[in-house]
Amino acid sequence: MDPVIEPLGEHALLVRMGTRIDAAVNDRVHALCRGLRAARMTQIEDLVPAYASVLVRLAPSTPASGVAQVADCVRGLLERMPVDAPAPDSVLHRIPVCYGGTCGPDMAHVEAVTGLSRERVVELHAAVEYRVAMIGFAPGFAYLLGLDERLRVPRREHPRTRVPRGSVAIGGAQTGVYPAELPGGWQLIGRTLEVLFERADPLNPCRLAPGDRVRFEPVDEATLHKLQEGTHT
Repeated sequence: MDPVIEPLGEHALLVRMGTRIDAAVNDRVHALCRGLRAARMTQIEDLVPAYASVLVRLAPSTPASGVAQVADCVRGLLERMPVDAPAPDSVLHRIPVCYGGTCGPDMAHVEAVTGLSRERVVELHAAVEYRVAMIGFAPGFAYLLGLDERLRVPRREHPRTRVPRGSVAIGGAQTGVYPAELPGGWQLIGRTLEVLFERADPLNPCRLAPGDRVRFEPVDEATLHKLQEGTHT
């Protein structure tokens, strides 16, 4: 679909870039955000990228003429943006994960649904370099694009009221890591002890940011704890 710019109240614009989970569309989302940041428009207070849209939040004092200026800037960026707008090199995060067992209580279910062995599930999940498409649901929860189609399984019929912090999970076409103990309905296949959200850091509480890349590295449980101990020495 062609991008659509919609007013969202008097001081925000919603730019719709597409209608589905698509890596190419998400690339354009982040390209638009980079362009708007580079434009340094004083009216813009915040940019919130999603899978296929960007929320442009404006200062409450912005007059109608200022909103129109921002909308014109958005249109100009979209017109000049190539159809293929890959992101430049971004931060790569390597996250050690212990798969299966007590760390991944839904692994057996994923094996049964996909027809794959535990070893193959781990191999496929760790073989991909994922892209952080957006942050949502909860502070620090990164929705990751790139999950192998063979690992796409339905969410749990009955969500858990408490998912342990660091749980690595699959939900439909997505994968992600729970940054805190939260309710959730995704299938849990592993766990990491990496801290992905630090409430005490007001300037940069989220380790993962939209546009970043993520690689999961399989380790056993003993190694996972040794790595965690090493970060505190």
